[in-house]
Amino acid sequence: MWKLTSRFRPHINSNSWLIRHFSSGDATGLYGFDHLKTAKGFQRFVADAIERSGELVNYISGMPSSPEIIKAMDEISDTVCCVVDSAELCRQTHPDREFVEAAHKAAIDMNDYLHQLNTNQTLYAAVRKAEQDSNLLTEEASRTAHHLRMDFERGGIHLSPEKLDKVNNLTTNIFQLCSEFSGNIADDPGHVDIFPVSRVPRHLHHLLTPVFGGSPRGYKGSAHASKHRGFRIPTDQRTLSSILQWTSDEEVRKMVYVEGNSVPHANHGVLEKLIASRHELAQMMGCSSYADFMVEPNLAKSPKVVTSFLQELSRTVKPKADQEFIAIRDFKREKCGDKSAELEPWDETYYTSMMKSSVNDVDTSVVASYFPLPQCIEGLKVLVESLFGATFHTVPLAPGESWHPDVIKMSLHHPDEGDLGYLYLDLYSRKGKYPGCASFAIKGGRKISDTEYQLPVLALVCNFSRASDSSVVKLNHSEVEVLFHEFGHALHSLLSRTDYQHFSGTRVALDLAEMPSNLFEYYAWDYRLLKRFARHHSTGETIPEKLVKSLQGARNMFAATEMQRQVFYALIDQMLFGEQPATPRDVSKLVAELKREHTSWNHVEGTHWHIRFSHLLNYGAGYYSYIYAKCFASTIWQSVCEEDPLSLSTGTLLREKFFKHGGAKDPGELLKDLAGKEIISVHGEGIVPATTCLLNELKL
Repeated sequence: MWKLTSRFRPHINSNSWLIRHFSSGDATGLYGFDHLKTAKGFQRFVADAIERSGELVNYISGMPSSPEIIKAMDEISDTVCCVVDSAELCRQTHPDREFVEAAHKAAIDMNDYLHQLNTNQTLYAAVRKAEQDSNLLTEEASRTAHHLRMDFERGGIHLSPEKLDKVNNLTTNIFQLCSEFSGNIADDPGHVDIFPVSRVPRHLHHLLTPVFGGSPRGYKGSAHASKHRGFRIPTDQRTLSSILQWTSDEEVRKMVYVEGNSVPHANHGVLEKLIASRHELAQMMGCSSYADFMVEPNLAKSPKVVTSFLQELSRTVKPKADQEFIAIRDFKREKCGDKSAELEPWDETYYTSMMKSSVNDVDTSVVASYFPLPQCIEGLKVLVESLFGATFHTVPLAPGESWHPDVIKMSLHHPDEGDLGYLYLDLYSRKGKYPGCASFAIKGGRKISDTEYQLPVLALVCNFSRASDSSVVKLNHSEVEVLFHEFGHALHSLLSRTDYQHFSGTRVALDLAEMPSNLFEYYAWDYRLLKRFARHHSTGETIPEKLVKSLQGARNMFAATEMQRQVFYALIDQMLFGEQPATPRDVSKLVAELKREHTSWNHVEGTHWHIRFSHLLNYGAGYYSYIYAKCFASTIWQSVCEEDPLSLSTGTLLREKFFKHGGAKDPGELLKDLAGKEIISVHGEGIVPATTCLLNELKL
C-alpha cells in the first residue's frame, strides 16, 4: 500500500510533532525538521515515525468508526512518507556524504517497515470495513478507502502466505535491479578520445578532460601521435547532446553517438532480468503482463488501448515525418556538398539546430541573454500573481534548514487565504547532485481539523550551469521550458486542498500526472508573459517580440519527427513489458524493428539505446502517459487558457476545476469538468485523449 514510487510523490510528512515553521532566528534541522540538525538525526526520525505509526496501528486494530480508520490510515501514510521523501531529497542533493549515507540508511529502514505495514492483515481488514461503510464516509474518504484497499491487494496481501512471500521477494529483486540499472548508467557513461582538440568546438572544452597521445583517427596531421593533445569526451546524456548539437566533424559525432548508445553493456542482462521479474510478478497478481498490471489503475485501463492509440498516432504522423526527414537530408547534402550523402542518426541534432537557426534567425546565445535565472524566477512570480492572485515571497531560511548556500525558500501567499505552501529552489548545478530537473516532495497537504490544514512543502531541483565566461546563469530557451514544466508539478502540489495526503497534489492517475507540467510549458512560449519578465542581462531591454516569434517558428519545425520519437519510446516500453513469448526474445532486435517501423530513421547496428533508457524503471509500461499529457495539455490550453492566459478568471478555473482536487476526484471527470467532454473519448474499456488540438497545433 505504501510504496517507494516516483520522484513526483506529493504525499509526505504529517504531524506537528515532526515539522514546524518558524521565525528565521530559530535554529532547526534540515527542511524544518528538528530531528535533522545532524546526520545522526535520521535514526531518531525513523524511530519516531515507526513509534507513531505503531500507535496508530494499535488504534485502528480496535476497529473505530470508518471515518476514523481512514483518517488514521492517512496519518500513518503521511508519517512514513515524510521520512521516505525527506531521505530521497537528501540522498539526491545534499553535499555532505554523512547526511547522504544516513538518508540512504533511513530509506532502507523505512522500506523494511513499509513491508510490515503492507502485509498487516488487521489494517487490510479495517480498510475493507471502511470501504463497505461508504455510506458513512465523505466522497473523498470513500475514494480513499477504495484506493487503499486496491493498493493493499496490488501488494499481494490477499494471496496465500507462500505466494505473498514470492511477491515480496520479486518486489525486492525488482527494486535491486532498478538500482543496478541506474547505477550502471552513472558508473559507465562511456567515453571517446578525440585528437586533436581542434575537432571539438571551443565552447564545449570545459565539459571535457584533456588527454595526450593516441592515434588521431580520421585526422591527417603530425605522425608523432604521442605529442597530440586531445579530449576525452564522456558520453553521458548531457555531454552527448552538446557534442551532437555543436560539432561539425561528422566522424566525431558518429563516434560519440555510437559509444553513447552502446553502454553500459552490463544493462543488457539487468534489463532482461527486470523484464522477467516484472512479468512473473504480474502473473502472480493474476495479470497477463506487467503492462496489464501497471496500466489497469489508470485512464487507459488496458495495454491494448494504449497500443492501439500509439499505432494510430504513428500512422497519422508518418507522412509529415518522412517529409521532415527528406528536408533534413537535403539540407545536409547542400551543406556538405555531397548530393549522395545519407542522413544518419548522429546528424539529426546538428542539422535540425542549424536549420532552425537559419530559417528563423535564432541565435541561441542571444536568446539566453534575455533569460538570466533571477529574471526567470520573477517570471514564475508574475505568473502565479496573475493567475491565482497569490504572491511568491522569499522567506529567510532558519539556521540548519538549508542543505546548500544556493538554496532559497519561497512562500506562496494568498491575500485572503494566507500561506498556501512552501517551495525550496535548488537550481544550480554542482558535483554529486541529482543530474536532472525534478520536483521533490517534502510534505503533502492534508486536513488536520476543521480549523487546521497541513501546508504542502516541496523542493524544485534543477541543474543550471554558469557559462565559463560569465558569473550570470543564463538559460537557453529549452531550459526556460524545463523550469516552467517543473513549476507546473510544483503548483499541482501547492494548490491542492485535499482532505487526505493520499490524494494531495500529483498523487493522481499516472497518465494524468504530467498534464499540469506540460500545460505550464506553454507559458514559456507566450509573449504576453515573456515581455513581463524576460530582460537582457546587461541592458535591461525587454525581449523583442520578433525574437519570440522566431523562437515560436523554430519550435515545431520538426514536430512530426519528435512525435515519432515519443511514440517509438512508448511502444518500446509497452512491448518490453507486454505479454511475453514462450521463448526469450532478442530485446535489441525488437527495439531495432520498432525503430524501423515507427520512425523515419535508420537503426545503427551495434547500438543499444534502450540500455540507458531510465524511464523503463520509474515509468515501466507508463511512458505513454507523456503523450497523453501532451494531448490533454494542448486541449486545455486552447479551450481554457489561450485566449486570456494571464487572467484571474483563467487561473480560478484551473484552480477550482483541477488543481485543488489533486487525485481526490475521478481523473476523467476532472478533465471533462475543466475542458468539456470532448477532451477524452472511450476506447474499448479505457479512455484515450482527443488528439485534434495537439495535431492542429503541430500542423500534423
